[in-house]
Amino acid sequence: MKQLEDAGKIDLYYLDETGFCGIPCVPYGWQNIGEYLSIDSRRTKRLNVLGIMNRQNNFHAYVSEQTINSDVIIACIDTFFSVVERPTFIVVERASIHTSDAIFERLEEWTERGLTLFELPTYSPELNLIEILWRFIKYQWLEIDAYSSWQALVSSVEIILKEFGDNYVINFA
Repeated sequence: MKQLEDAGKIDLYYLDETGFCGIPCVPYGWQNIGEYLSIDSRRTKRLNVLGIMNRQNNFHAYVSEQTINSDVIIACIDTFFSVVERPTFIVVERASIHTSDAIFERLEEWTERGLTLFELPTYSPELNLIEILWRFIKYQWLEIDAYSSWQALVSSVEIILKEFGDNYVINFA
């Protein structure tokens, strides 16, 4: 599919959702023996993000405190892909919200419009490039100060999402 996209024959997008809360993602840290470091964190609401992205850093995010379910995915796909100029493939994982009856009922209509959902094999999120974006946001781009309050977290995440492709870039070469 990447070769077909490079040749200009199809459009290829990656769709997935993630969430952010007041507990930071800190994979590891260094400190001197006997020294204790602390990070302010607290349980907060969850900021849910549904993203649609291609390898050229063209990214659209749908942000909500509400749970993302199949109906939300359908609405986002219908909004983002209201006009399809050439065959378009949307890579999704086999999560239940991507394979529900509601999604299944839309497949024929989407196919007629030139949209195809491409389901990845089970347990292979590494094949969904948008997972790389989520990892960059959580482990590299989101500053520790973002966890100081709910408002700071929301603001920081929204800035990164808005500036992805300009100030925040991933090379998917």
